[in-house]
Amino acid sequence: MGTEAAIDTSEEAAALARVRAGDASAYAVLVTLHAPIAKRLAVLSGAGSEADDVVQEAFVKAYQALPRFHEGAGFRPWLLRIVVNETRNLHRGRSRRTLRELRVAAERTATDPVPDPADAAVSRDRRAGLVEAVEALPDDLRDVVTCRYLLELSEAETAGTLGIPPGTVKSRLHRALGALREVMADA
Repeated sequence: MGTEAAIDTSEEAAALARVRAGDASAYAVLVTLHAPIAKRLAVLSGAGSEADDVVQEAFVKAYQALPRFHEGAGFRPWLLRIVVNETRNLHRGRSRRTLRELRVAAERTATDPVPDPADAAVSRDRRAGLVEAVEALPDDLRDVVTCRYLLELSEAETAGTLGIPPGTVKSRLHRALGALREVMADA
């Protein structure tokens, strides 16, 4: 799985300063820097075909809330938290989120060629089993696994994105990985 490009925090800080000084066009720099990971998060959180709408709404809300943004805080975790909240708003009232995109993302990560067709079938089955196991996790555990391992956010970024303490990220990851190990051992 590819990692997100490193964010140039000086470029981000400069763009934030320009926006706060009244240069609304500088917000485009922030959108360009963070739109790809925001969309991935929206898709992996279950927004599906509405991911672009969720991301657009998150950027609009972030822009409107910039006066309340704490100087020196990370913009990306703050924005991603808004994306998570917008995705939850999208799904309020539904019993389960659909995560077909998670299956697609997991299938796309299997780029290593496997010469033996039997090995390929076993690998595909295990990957499908893992996707099903992640889907079956409670929302709070699935969100932490999505941020940490599928989006490759740090524990601090995951905490900021989900609005939970770093210790909670660690404990939820521990519980989620234990549950996944148990399910995969039975498979």
